Amino acid sequence: MRLIDYGMIALYFVTVIGLGFWYQKRAARNLESYFLGGRSMHWLALAMSGSVSNFDITGTMWIVSVIFVLGMKSMWHHWMWGFLMGAFFMAYMGKWVRRSNVLTAAEWMITRFGTGSAGVTARTAYALMAVITLISFIGYAYQGIGKFASIYLNLSPSTCGVIIIGSTTLYVLLGGLYSVVLTQILQTIILTFASILIAVIAYIKLTPELLSRLPAGFASLSVPWHIPQFAGTDNAMFEFFGALVIVWVLKGFLLNAGGPAQMYDFQLFLAARNPRDAAKVGGAWSLFLIVRWAMCMGIALLALTGIANVTDPEKVLPIVLAQFLPVGIKGIVIAGLLAAFMSTFGVTVNSAASFVVRDLWQPFFRPNANPKQLVFYSRVATVFVVLSGILIGTQVESIAQIWNWMMMALGAGVIVPNALRWYWWRMTGWGFAAGTFAGILLSLIAFFYPAAPMYVVFPPIFIASFIATVVVSFLTPPVDEQILIRFYRTVRPFGFWKPIKERCGLSVKALNDESEKMSRAIFNTILGMIAICGYYLFPMYLVGHWHFYSAICLA
Repeated sequence: MRLIDYGMIALYFVTVIGLGFWYQKRAARNLESYFLGGRSMHWLALAMSGSVSNFDITGTMWIVSVIFVLGMKSMWHHWMWGFLMGAFFMAYMGKWVRRSNVLTAAEWMITRFGTGSAGVTARTAYALMAVITLISFIGYAYQGIGKFASIYLNLSPSTCGVIIIGSTTLYVLLGGLYSVVLTQILQTIILTFASILIAVIAYIKLTPELLSRLPAGFASLSVPWHIPQFAGTDNAMFEFFGALVIVWVLKGFLLNAGGPAQMYDFQLFLAARNPRDAAKVGGAWSLFLIVRWAMCMGIALLALTGIANVTDPEKVLPIVLAQFLPVGIKGIVIAGLLAAFMSTFGVTVNSAASFVVRDLWQPFFRPNANPKQLVFYSRVATVFVVLSGILIGTQVESIAQIWNWMMMALGAGVIVPNALRWYWWRMTGWGFAAGTFAGILLSLIAFFYPAAPMYVVFPPIFIASFIATVVVSFLTPPVDEQILIRFYRTVRPFGFWKPIKERCGLSVKALNDESEKMSRAIFNTILGMIAICGYYLFPMYLVGHWHFYSAICLA
């Protein structure tokens, strides 16, 4: 890179860290200001924040690598992280979360299971699960940013990871959610420009002759049960593709049905001004991600057609950018992708610190802590989770290894209790804790067997968590009826709540209205899932000159 490129990157870092200093005083007023922005932020800003938080650099490198290996069939892989989440957020889940009116997702457990020992245990289980997951996300981010930056800097991946993570941690420490969301608005603008630019470059350079070099069936979405050419290769994990699709789809559906990824996403919906704004956040969430898929396809095609000389799937992104972007523009684009990393990392760290302080430290050690003390310990917690994440990141060999473990092994262990708590009145706090702890324990065992295929790892963890949740719920006393009635009246969930609805004293008309709302929410969720698939596939097919398929998807 040239001096002007480094200058662009430096200017961006100075700007976002400056925003952290600017909002330091406002964020330090109290814990609600620090973690939820005082619940005063506009829904569009929160939607930008949420979507760009998913637009992380490590995830983008992973998406490109999966397209590189699987072609358009890679879209089935994305079910594992719930890429259709925006449909659920918009149709009903965003409203449910905001009506809960709590500070963290773990604190939500008290509103659902009460303040007794069962509720406290469920809250603690959730907080531990959240902290483990978020620290793992930090390790995942460390892997990706190190590989990305080492292509441009004459430094090792580990050194690059420590330098960039340290800079990002500084602005999160200072400004809380205020600085996180405001810098993410800036990052959304930069990333949109960068993505469109890369997609246009790819579209222009890709000729019919070059595209003819793509593997047979590259543009197909069909699901073969077995892909024999992967046997005995580095991609052997995808050999029994049909079995993988089953577990990916099941896991993704339950993940979305359980609420906003249960971590920083949950926090953004709690920060909305009201339930209607929370639904708007969900509606706009997926739209800002459309350009990401165009960029990922453009980069993968440039590599696959031989224009870019690259063989390591996880290094396709930085190498293609280094080869094809002009001077000056390269600095802006790399700044945009660093922005993607910073946005995801910032909101992840902010959320992890909120769980540590609000749900683990304060309830057990300093229940009477004043607002200044809480903000101070939130900053201490921020440093702790970052250092823990870096430690995990040094123990794995690839982005795919830690990502697959987080999404499928750890995910298998927690999606059942997370989903059932919304839809089943008979679930207890003890049942939630039992299912969560059983799932976490089995997933930690699976961490030491990274070569095991996910269609082997996922089912036993999933079944064990399900059995633990249901059996312990039936073996323990039901949640106090008044707590359930209050929860139902406030959140108004649908599902298996008939006994509670009957005790709420609702009129026949009110019951019919609730049934109609449920039907409408389910119908809108299905429509939203179809729309999001079309929105994401449309630019991918367009970049590859498959214009007919692109038009169908857009329609």
